[in-house]
Amino acid sequence: MGLPAGPWPTLLDFLGERFPNITSQTWLARMARGDVIDELGQPVLPEHASRRPYTAHQRLYYYREVPDERHIPFDEVVLFEDAHLLVIDKPHFLPVVPSGGYLQETVLVRLKMKRGLDDLVPIHRIDRDTAGLVLFAKQPATRAAYCALFSQHLVHKTYEAIAPWRAGLNWPITHSSRIQEAGHFMLQHEVPGTPNAITHIDVLEVHGEWARYQLQPVTGQRHQLRVHMLTLGLPILNDGLYPTLTPEGQQDYARPLQLLAKRLAFTDPVSGEPRQFESGRMLSLPAP
Repeated sequence: MGLPAGPWPTLLDFLGERFPNITSQTWLARMARGDVIDELGQPVLPEHASRRPYTAHQRLYYYREVPDERHIPFDEVVLFEDAHLLVIDKPHFLPVVPSGGYLQETVLVRLKMKRGLDDLVPIHRIDRDTAGLVLFAKQPATRAAYCALFSQHLVHKTYEAIAPWRAGLNWPITHSSRIQEAGHFMLQHEVPGTPNAITHIDVLEVHGEWARYQLQPVTGQRHQLRVHMLTLGLPILNDGLYPTLTPEGQQDYARPLQLLAKRLAFTDPVSGEPRQFESGRMLSLPAP
């Protein structure tokens, strides 16, 4: 769960407004059990939530029980593993971390159960609808070094997407804008102001009315690629959020979002070695 900017005095105040059916006492009890952790895998203590000032733009993870959780019939693939790093090729529809109605059917929990890695934490995230590469840190001692790669924009990220073809645009394009929440917790949109989102976009191939695009985000705003493509008049094929929000529970496994985290490249902060990983998954261009 991402923590948005807002007027809440403390984290507990935010949780009370965001989840009005859950009492403060319940949240404090969960924290006391160690069920709520921050983006670095550290438990959020009750006194931190009730006394310290609210801090936006961080992530919280709450591990809870989900009754009647729906099985997702697609498997994650391990591409690389050493003492510190685990690289996963994620299928469409599978969440990276627990959220909403998903707990066991997430990459993180599946990996913890299969491989016995209690300290495993995702270094970054991609949407449940998006397929491709996700990096996980295995060791608390080196986790911050890998997280810093993303916060300092030291990872070269390359995505691919299928979207309508527009011959009139002057390719390649660098699109920059300011993105913020759109009034619905699921959606983002562009607003006037200093840009906080930058994406380099180019065309890889054209196939009738559709094209395969290469997307290289410089920044990492939530839904950045989906919003930027929509703004250019190029909504990504089978997008259930943009331009039209699809009601929860109506996802069609036969029509995955055609967005793929294809490549990641960086210098390993522990070994000093150059790293490059590539997803083995492919997107599907529609028939002309």
